[in-house]
Amino acid sequence: MKKLLGAIAMLLLLNACKFNNNKKVLPILGNRHTVSKAVNGQTVVDTVYQTIPAISYINQYGDSVTNKNLDGNIYVADFFFTTCPSICPIMQRNMLNVYNAFKDSTGFKIISYTIDPQHDSVPILKKYADKLGIAGNTWWLLQGRKNETYQIAKSYLVSVEEKNPAGEYIHDGFFILIDKKKRVRGTYDGTDPKEVSKLIEDIKVLKTEPAS
Repeated sequence: MKKLLGAIAMLLLLNACKFNNNKKVLPILGNRHTVSKAVNGQTVVDTVYQTIPAISYINQYGDSVTNKNLDGNIYVADFFFTTCPSICPIMQRNMLNVYNAFKDSTGFKIISYTIDPQHDSVPILKKYADKLGIAGNTWWLLQGRKNETYQIAKSYLVSVEEKNPAGEYIHDGFFILIDKKKRVRGTYDGTDPKEVSKLIEDIKVLKTEPAS
């Protein structure tokens, strides 16, 4: 009997190790390059990944938001404008599913950059947030300089632009998952509920990723 119990315990241990070895790991997206550095007197090659650069924005409460406010957080980013008549309402409804899944979770944020800061003032962003039913500091709607927002979108691997002088805007409808080191770990079609469900599962995966 002891031998049988020992064999069962060993089998369970092996299966546990196999499960851990097969644990899902999210890719790191974007540009990368290698650097050589000295460690304990030896030269090692390290990979440096693309990261989100420093930001300086104002949220719907009129509070300043910089990279320091995101340090140690996993977050999801997207780009929108409050008068968008097409994909933005769909995206924000889908983002509410992400918000509701993690609004009570520590170490997680959502940030939505307006690409029309001239119109989307702090009071308008607050009204928009209230209409969505979001409160607290899990989801920030951010306003800043338009040119800086258009530039930073490239770091998120998405594109935003003004179509013509009349102020018609074009932007990708992606939700972008960023890890604690500010690296892009996934992009998801914000208009597709299946993609948003995948995002929610990937956030869970990322939250279990060990610090390195």
